[in-house]
Amino acid sequence: MSEDHRRVVRISELMNENVLSAPPETPVAAAAAAMVREKVGSALIMQGTFLVGILTERDVVRAAASGEDLTTAPVSAWMTRDPQSAAPDTLAEEAAQLMFRNGFRHLPVTEGRHVRGVVSLRDLFAARIRRPARQPGASTGGEPVR
Repeated sequence: MSEDHRRVVRISELMNENVLSAPPETPVAAAAAAMVREKVGSALIMQGTFLVGILTERDVVRAAASGEDLTTAPVSAWMTRDPQSAAPDTLAEEAAQLMFRNGFRHLPVTEGRHVRGVVSLRDLFAARIRRPARQPGASTGGEPVR
């Protein structure tokens, strides 16, 4: 399919609206446990209704490698402060370029000062991958894992 025939996709169509958030004083261990429980790769760090940072899997690994006690170390010490964000009407292609150019995998989606969601590189890639429909009776390509 040529570039001209692709449907324009906005990040509002791809973002996760169920955002994990935490206040800056939350211990890293507690935020990491919540990320695992919710199966997400980031937590937005909120001071009231204001986005003040983002804690990602990478930040948690850096904190763990530091040897610091993560049951007491606050996320504010390890988060990315004032993260870049994008509006819901941002094109998926533009969001991907922004993320690749700046080396991050999670992008908060904001409208004015209000957080609307988070879009990840995984979300953007999933929108680009179009798998052919499986034909009835077609082989799956191998035996199931036992």
